[in-house]
Amino acid sequence: VLLPRSHGDRNVYPSAGVLFVHVLEREYFKGEFPPYPKSGETGNDPITFNTNLMGYPDRPGWLRYIQRTPHSDGVLYGSPTAEHVGKATIIEITAYNRRTFETARHNLVINIMATEEFPLPFQAEFYIKNMNVEEMLASEVLGDFLGAVKNVWQPERLNAINITSALDRGGRVPLPINNLKEGVYVMVGADVPFSSCLREVESPHNQLRCSQEMEPVISCDKKFRAQFHIDWCKISLVDINKVVPIYITRADPGNGILPEFGEYDPPSESLKARDFFADFLITLAVPSAVALVLFFILGYTMCCRREGVEKRNMQTPDIQLVHHSSIQKSSKELRSMSKNREISWPLSTLPVFNPVSGEVVPPIHPDNYETTSMPLMQTQTNLQNQITIPQQRPSGQCLLESLHSRQTDSICMFTV
Repeated sequence: VLLPRSHGDRNVYPSAGVLFVHVLEREYFKGEFPPYPKSGETGNDPITFNTNLMGYPDRPGWLRYIQRTPHSDGVLYGSPTAEHVGKATIIEITAYNRRTFETARHNLVINIMATEEFPLPFQAEFYIKNMNVEEMLASEVLGDFLGAVKNVWQPERLNAINITSALDRGGRVPLPINNLKEGVYVMVGADVPFSSCLREVESPHNQLRCSQEMEPVISCDKKFRAQFHIDWCKISLVDINKVVPIYITRADPGNGILPEFGEYDPPSESLKARDFFADFLITLAVPSAVALVLFFILGYTMCCRREGVEKRNMQTPDIQLVHHSSIQKSSKELRSMSKNREISWPLSTLPVFNPVSGEVVPPIHPDNYETTSMPLMQTQTNLQNQITIPQQRPSGQCLLESLHSRQTDSICMFTV
C-alpha cells in the first residue's frame, strides 16, 4: 500500500515471527517534487531514500533496507520478534530527488502484533544461489518459492520468517559477469515435522558428499530447479521445541545522562617546588664514578703490571737468547741475499717461437734432468753483455772456410 499524499503517518500491523515487507515506490514520491520545466514532458528522476528510527540515525536491528539503483524502488524488510510486541516503531522516510535536490518526508508507524500460532515450531532455512534479495522480496517470486516448499513439506500452515542476503552472512560480492547473483537465505516455518525429502540432507552419504564439496543427491530437488537453485549442503533444519533456551541477563539501559558528581575541583595553583639535584646525582654522577674507577683499574693493569724486555731477558737462559739471536741474524742475511739476486733465465727455459706457423712451443727438457742444476752455456751468459764484431777476411780464404765449416758468426767480404 502506498503512503498517502498527505504528510500524515501511515500505520502498518506486522506480526511477530513473520516476514514484514514494505515497498517504497518511486512513482508516488514523484508527485511530491515539481514537474519538468517543459509541459507534457515526463522524466525519470533519480530518487533515493533514507530510512531511520525517529530520533536516531539508523533503523532498528531487525529492520533492513535495500535499493539497488536510484531508478528502482526501495524495500524495507525484516522479521520482528516478540521483544518488540506492543511497542510502536516510527520510521522516518526521506526521499531525495537527485535532479532538483528537493526532499519529501513521511512517517511509517509499525505496530507489531502478537499471535498465538507464531512462532511455528519447525523452521528450515534454504540458501538460494540464483537470487538477489530484492528479487526474492517480490511477492510473486516469494509466493512461488513458498508454493514449492509446501509441495515438498505438506504442512497445514507455512510462512516466511526471514530473508537475509548472503552478503550479510559474510558472502563475497559476485563478479559482474555471467549474470551472477549474491545469493539469499530464506527461512520458512511450518507446524508439522520435516518431510523425508528434507531429511535426506542428514544422511551419511550426502554428508560425505558435502564434505567433499560435491552436490548431494536429493529426490525433491527437481521441484525447485525450474526457478530456484538451492544449495542443499547449506540447508538448516531446526526444531525449536528441542532447542535449549539460553537466557542472557542484560543490564537495564539508562537514560544516557551521567550521574551528578558535583562541581569540578581543579588542583591548587600553589604547588611545592621540588629539588631534582639528588635525582641528577643518582642518574648521572654515580654511573660516571663507576666508569672512572674501572678506567683506572684497566690502566694500572695494562701499564704498571708489564714485565718489560729487560726483566724478561734476565729471567731467560743465556743459551736460549743466543739461539734466538742467531735465528734472527740468519733470517736477516737470507732476506738481504734474496734482494741482491739478479740471475737471468737460461735460453733453454724460454719458449721457442716458430716464425712460419706463429706458434709458441714450450722448451723441451728431459724428464730425468733437473733444469735448475744444468750449467749455462758461455754464449748464453755473455749474450746480454757482449756483442761480437765481424772480421774481414780475404775472399779466397773465406770461400774455402765456408765450404769446410758452417760457422755463422763470421761475415765474408768479397772485393770486386
